[in-house]
Formats: sequence, C-alpha cells, structure tokens
Amino acid sequence: MSEPTTTPEVSPKPRPLRRRLLGLFLRFAAVYVGVIVVLLWFENAQLYHPVRDSQYWEPPPVDVKVEDVWLQDAAGTRLHGWWLPRPGSTTALLYCHGNAGNLSGRGNMAALLASSLDASVLLFDYPGYGKSDGQPSEAGCYAAGAAAYEWLTKTQQVPAENIILFGKSLGGGVAADLAVQRPHRALVLVKSFTSVPDMAQHVFWFLPARWLVSNRYENLQKIARCPRPIFIAHGDRDRTIPLSQGQRLFEAAPEPKKFLLLAGSDHNDGFPPQFFTELAKFLKETAPLPAATSATNP
Repeated sequence: MSEPTTTPEVSPKPRPLRRRLLGLFLRFAAVYVGVIVVLLWFENAQLYHPVRDSQYWEPPPVDVKVEDVWLQDAAGTRLHGWWLPRPGSTTALLYCHGNAGNLSGRGNMAALLASSLDASVLLFDYPGYGKSDGQPSEAGCYAAGAAAYEWLTKTQQVPAENIILFGKSLGGGVAADLAVQRPHRALVLVKSFTSVPDMAQHVFWFLPARWLVSNRYENLQKIARCPRPIFIAHGDRDRTIPLSQGQRLFEAAPEPKKFLLLAGSDHNDGFPPQFFTELAKFLKETAPLPAATSATNP
C-alpha cells in the first residue's frame, strides 16, 4: 500500500519591508500629532499654576505692616494685592511674582526687599491667583501689572521715576512689558527667561514647540528697548529656566546693567545676602533718586 500523501504547510508570506516601515511610521506620526494636540490644548495649564486662597494661604509677615489692596484692571477684573509701606521712603518696588502659588508665599521676600532697599513694596496676584478674580492669560497678567502700576502712581502718588519694576520667573515677562511702556527707576529680572517660545522649545525639544505656543512674553525683544538701568540675577543650577537664557537677556540689555550669578542656586531657592547688597549698590550707583524726592527716614 502506498503511503498517503500530505500537503506541506505553507508559511505566511511576510509583509514587504516597505509596508512594515510605513506602519511604524504611521503609528509614530499618530503619537507625535497626539502630543502636539495635548500641548496646544493644555498650554495654559502647563504655563500657569494658580493656587486659590481657599487652597493655600500664608499669613503676612509679622514684623512689617501689610495692608490688603484691591485693584481693577482695564477689563474690570478685581485683583488682590498686599501693600508693605515703608515709613519715610518715597521709593516703591512693584513685585511681579512667578507662575505658581499666590502672593502670600512671597510676603517674606517682599519684607526683605523693603528693608534692604528702603522701599515700600506692592505685591499683586494675577487673575485666578489667590483672591483675584478671572483666569490667567498673557494679556491678563499684563493688565494686572498695569493696574498695580496705576495704583502706585495715582492712589499712592509715587513718582514714576521712583518705581522699581521687579520680576521673578514668569513675573519677568510682566515687569519687562511694563518697562518698555511706563517710566520707572530700574528693572530687576530674577531667574527669568528670554521668551515662552524659547522655553517651550527647551522643554519639548522633540517638537516644533516654539511655533505652536500662543503665549509669548517676548522678554528678549523688549529688554533691548528698556530705557532705564537693568539688574539681572540667575542661578547656575537652575533646572527650570536655563542659565543661558538669563545670560542672553543680559547681553541684549542696554547699559547701565549688571549680571549677578547666584552660585549654587536652583530656580526656587532663596536669595543669598549678596543679592540684596549688590542690588542696593547697583540702584544707588546707576539710578539714584532725584534730590528733591530722596527718601528720609524718621
């Protein structure tokens, strides 16, 4: 008897390499586009981190007088601030804080600035921060800064040439915007950035991020047009905003200017005594008060 014949098994024919590569490419492209969509959709959520007063609120510093201030921007948004008056001083510092928390976390820093510079200090919150109404946006932050400036010059009648514009991190964008539009004594930028597009590209290096973001805060362009003395400080261990961006701001700034390297300082670290000493010295040398309005302590 003859043995039954069997049909040999046929292995499935592998897909051509081109089709496999195309499939991989399409999957990668879908993920890539998805990341871009998420970046666009949640841009403001990544940039602004407001904390309401009901979530977290620190008491004001106990060793200085602190007054609650209510401001209103051009759109009618109600904004909250703290005013730390310095008896006998005709100088005021307008403090523009960073992108997270609220003004209550900056009370001790404001008190240090007031004592070291012999200046009254106005802290204010952006829309959606602390006790302020609204939602944060670039335009809203600019408007809040303008409202705070108007309160100093009109309500407190502080001479414009006596106002120090101080911006930390995101607040640097608000302070720089004021500096090219309003008269002031000096501009101080601490651990700030060249622009939001530059920061987006730094963080999302694998995307065309600089072309996707709508928030701008073009500090590098604005600082070149600042007509008054500029003091810039940046930490050499800043893991949030690269030191190189602070250095680029300094290079673009016109004279007189000073750059202070904060050795060993990360983005959220406190400031060493040298910072306050060097800032006071810079203001005295490059932006002295007019003789008629020099501060006198009682």
